[in-house]
Amino acid sequence: MTFYIRILVALHQRILDNNFAIVRCKDLVWTRQDSERFYAEHAGRFFYQRLVEFMSSGPMRAYVLAREDAICHWRELMGPTKVFRARYTSPASIRAQFGLTDTRNTTHGSDSAESAQREIGFFFPDFCAEEWMEKEEPSFRSGQIHYDHQKQIHALLTQS
Repeated sequence: MTFYIRILVALHQRILDNNFAIVRCKDLVWTRQDSERFYAEHAGRFFYQRLVEFMSSGPMRAYVLAREDAICHWRELMGPTKVFRARYTSPASIRAQFGLTDTRNTTHGSDSAESAQREIGFFFPDFCAEEWMEKEEPSFRSGQIHYDHQKQIHALLTQS
């Protein structure tokens, strides 16, 4: 098993172990242009070129995660952006355990609901958050879901 696959498996399990529901999951490889568009707000900052190069250097996995106060819980699970700080202040965090440098820190997480909407749209253009909130979220909230091991996402329980 390659190093990348081992990390993906470990991160996926951490997501499940921390009571996140996986709404969507997609493996992809970005072009440089994808990376530049996603991180456009950081253009001109000292780390921008390194970030763009790293994010378009190989495969990655994108998720839509759900749980009560998901953004806050995900950011806590990721740990501080700076890997050195994460290792000392949050040693059990994802970035402390898997991050290599501040630019190659393993994970990204939206910092607000607005950012999440925009970023989810970037990775999952066919996903409609409003529709999901109306039609599926109540079932997720009430626990009427199961984990589909083949698709690696949570799905609604079907009526028998």
